[in-house]
Amino acid sequence: MTTANTWNETLDDLGRRRARVLEMGGPDRVAKHRGKGKLDARARIERLLDPGTFQEFGTLVGGDVAADAIVTGSGLINGVPVMVGAEDFTTLAGSIAPGSNSKRYRLAELAVRDKVPLVMLLEGAGFRPTGDHYGRTPTDLLAQAQCSGKVPMVTGVLGPSAGHGALVAPVADFSIMSRQGCIFTAGPPVVKVSTGEDISKEDLGGPDVALPSGVVHNVAETDEDVLDEIRRYLSYFPPSAWSYPPVYLADETTGPRATPELLDIVSRDNVQSYDMRAVLDVVFDGTDWFEVQPERGTPIICALAHLGGHPVAVVANQPQVLAGSIDAEAADKAAHFIMVADSFHLPIIFLADNPGMLPGSESEREGVLRSGARMFVAQTAATTLKLHVTLRKAYGFGSMVMSLIGFDGQAGTFAYPGATMGAMGAAALSNASHAEADLAAELRDMELKASYHSAEHMGFDELIRPEETRNVLLRSLQRGLYGRQTPAAPVQRTVIIP
Repeated sequence: MTTANTWNETLDDLGRRRARVLEMGGPDRVAKHRGKGKLDARARIERLLDPGTFQEFGTLVGGDVAADAIVTGSGLINGVPVMVGAEDFTTLAGSIAPGSNSKRYRLAELAVRDKVPLVMLLEGAGFRPTGDHYGRTPTDLLAQAQCSGKVPMVTGVLGPSAGHGALVAPVADFSIMSRQGCIFTAGPPVVKVSTGEDISKEDLGGPDVALPSGVVHNVAETDEDVLDEIRRYLSYFPPSAWSYPPVYLADETTGPRATPELLDIVSRDNVQSYDMRAVLDVVFDGTDWFEVQPERGTPIICALAHLGGHPVAVVANQPQVLAGSIDAEAADKAAHFIMVADSFHLPIIFLADNPGMLPGSESEREGVLRSGARMFVAQTAATTLKLHVTLRKAYGFGSMVMSLIGFDGQAGTFAYPGATMGAMGAAALSNASHAEADLAAELRDMELKASYHSAEHMGFDELIRPEETRNVLLRSLQRGLYGRQTPAAPVQRTVIIP
């Protein structure tokens, strides 16, 4: 008998154990799951990763419980290594036990150690009521929190996600949900016992609840769509805070070009509205930029785009909503977005067109000053390259949170001629001061000349024509990035959940 033959029985046993794990919850449960239009956990990983790159670990954890209800391992997305975990709902509803908790902890631990992104795909019932004692076993959330500001962390919610497992989504930098996704502290049966409320999963934590609350950022129709969007989101980011974002090779879309279209898009009259998304379509390399939280805090647009092939983060006022006034939700959204962009060295481009923070009793009750202060701290503390353009107006604290403030480290500040600015608009100031007609006219005249007065005192680097917008930003970006060095070790940042 050869030495190789002595391995046969041992390796056959390993093969049988692995084959059982690959069956997950069994053919019937997998078929039922797929019958709902969903992918199973392993199919989700296969769709997410570059073909043939998945390397699993913890396969035998759980013994008779296949992989202990979570598939974990590493692979490549767009050629970049990532760690990935997918809860297996076909196995004990994707619930968490000591073994699967250890796997989840290991995922995040390896992500930080190896400086690669972490992706978690959620569809699980939270802790498993097994009676097992965890003792001093560290919870996986400790390791996941260590990812913050160090490696990009993304969550996909692809079915019901409850309890402990659901906490991963609000801890992540970016979370996206399918239309069949739901996320909540506890599911409907627990809610019924605890509060007497009889409610469906969808009404408790479906997209119509999770998006407005800010627990998840975006929604996509199907599992496949969610996984494709995760790949797209990560394409803008470096593997970790120790490296820089990838840069596309130059082609016909990435070079300099005039933007005369902006003369037709951006009305010179501050009263008339326009869609800031049309400005992004013209200024950046293409129209396929990625918007984060498009359905929340709508007076501000937060987007990932490319300028000259360089990934950038864009924070832009939306004049179509409240004339661009910044409310509490918009400021909270922007604060989180700015902190994530800064953590991973994405240059931030601010496009300002707002009359200030949203006034009024309802806005004050929502804490607009608190949220505005949070956004202000996020953008002033940001050490990444910052660029600013005032298109038409930027007043009061609304201008400061949009990075129109001296000595704030901007690589370039620009404005269109005739842009208005100051503590408040002339009309509001006239009304507040009970100004006579001649003084009101004088205030209006001063407002119209504000951009020139500011430029005369270096309030801006330059007043620019709308046609020059892309090229001015592109050249400033290229200059600002020219001398950059390898980033130092990142500093732990505080997680802000919008």
